Amino acid sequence: MRARYGVPLKAAAGIAAVGAAGVAYAAGFEARSFRLRRVAVPVLPPGMRPLRVLQVSDIHMVGGQRKKHAWLQSLAGLRPDFVVNTGDNLSDTEGVPEVLDALGPLMDFPGVYVFGSNDYYGPRLRNPGRYLLEKAQGRHGLNGNKPVVGAVHNPWEEMRDAFDAAGWLNLTNTRARLKLEGLELAFTGLDDPHIKRDRYERVAGGPEADADFSMAVVHAPYLRVLEAFTADRYPLILAGHTHGGQLCIPFYGALVTNCDLDTDRVKGLSTHEAGGNRAYLHVSAGCGTNRFTPVRFACPPEATLLTLVPKA
Repeated sequence: MRARYGVPLKAAAGIAAVGAAGVAYAAGFEARSFRLRRVAVPVLPPGMRPLRVLQVSDIHMVGGQRKKHAWLQSLAGLRPDFVVNTGDNLSDTEGVPEVLDALGPLMDFPGVYVFGSNDYYGPRLRNPGRYLLEKAQGRHGLNGNKPVVGAVHNPWEEMRDAFDAAGWLNLTNTRARLKLEGLELAFTGLDDPHIKRDRYERVAGGPEADADFSMAVVHAPYLRVLEAFTADRYPLILAGHTHGGQLCIPFYGALVTNCDLDTDRVKGLSTHEAGGNRAYLHVSAGCGTNRFTPVRFACPPEATLLTLVPKA
C-alpha cells in the first residue's frame, strides 16, 4: 500500500505546499507591493508645455489597510499638475473616511473623477472562475447579465461631496473645465459602463475647440465607449477597472479584463482606432482588490504618473 500510494501522496502534498506558498505571496506580498509607473504620452498640441497627470484607480479601500493608506498619501510628493481618479475607491461600506484621509494630500491639487460600480455598491463574494465563464460567454457586469438583486448601497454621496468641496471636478456623464496656469483643459467623462450608467449622448460632440487640450475619462474601458470617444477625436482616454487582470500568468499575461476589452490592452498605454481616428488609451491596473479576493499575482498594485508631451 505504501509502495503504491506513497509517491502520489508526496506529490499532492508538494503541489498543495506550492499552492499555499503562491497564495501567501499573492496576498501577503504582491497585493501590498505598491509601485508607481511613469509613462510619456505624445498628445499635446505643438508648443504646449508638458503636463504631469497622476492617475489613481481601483483603490478598493478596506478599513485597516495602513500601508495602502500611507502610500496613497505619499503620492502627493510627486506634485502633479492634476489628478485623475478613475473610480472604484471602496470595498467597504464604512470605508469613505479612510479613502478621504488617504487621498487628502492629493485633494490639495486640481483633480477630476468618475465613479465605478464599487463606489455605488458594496462588494459581493464571487467565484473567481465566473470571470472566465463570463468572458467565454461575452457577458460582463450588467452587460448581458441579470440585474443585481439585494445589492448593498455604499454612502458614495459623502465621497462625492468631499471631492467636490476640494475642487475636484465630477465627470459623471458630463463635461468640465480646469484652468491651470493659463491653460484651459477640457474633460469629458462617463458614468460606469460596467453597470450601464454611461450616457454618451449627453456628452457627444468631441473636444471643445476653444480649449488648449481635451481628454476623456471613464472607469471601465468597454469597447462601445472607446469607439465613441475615438470616433469623436479625443486624443487620450484614461480608464481603470481591469485590475490589470489581477491574477496573471508570468510571461503570458492576463486571462480576463472583466469587460470586453482584449487582454493585450488590459493595462498600460495602448491605442484605439475608430472612425478613421486613433486615440491613446491608458488603463490603470489600480492599487487594490475586492475585499473577498485580496490577492494579486504577476500584476502589482500601481498608480501612474503620465507626462503628456507635444506630438512629434
